[in-house]
Amino acid sequence: MTRWHVIFTGRVQHVGFRYTAFYFTRDLYLTGWVDNRSDGTVEMEVQGGPLQLQKLLSRLKGQFDIERVDVTKIDPIPHERGFRVRGYR
Repeated sequence: MTRWHVIFTGRVQHVGFRYTAFYFTRDLYLTGWVDNRSDGTVEMEVQGGPLQLQKLLSRLKGQFDIERVDVTKIDPIPHERGFRVRGYR
C-alpha cells in the first residue's frame, strides 16, 4: 500500500477536478481526499496500489490542463475507507 500527497498546478479549479478525481478514485479502489487550496492549486492525499496511483495521475492529466504535479510519498493510513471531496480552504 502506498500513499501520496499531491499538489496539482494549472487550470484545476472551477473545472470539476475534485469530483472527477472522486469518480476516478472510486473506479480504481483508492482512498483519501482532495481539496481546493486558496492559491488556486488542488491538494490530494491518495492511497492504494502503485499501478492504480499511476493510472489516476494519467487519467487526470488526460482530462485537465495540469501544468505541474508534485508528488511526495507519505505514510499510509491503515484501515482508511473511501475517498472524499473536501471544501474550499
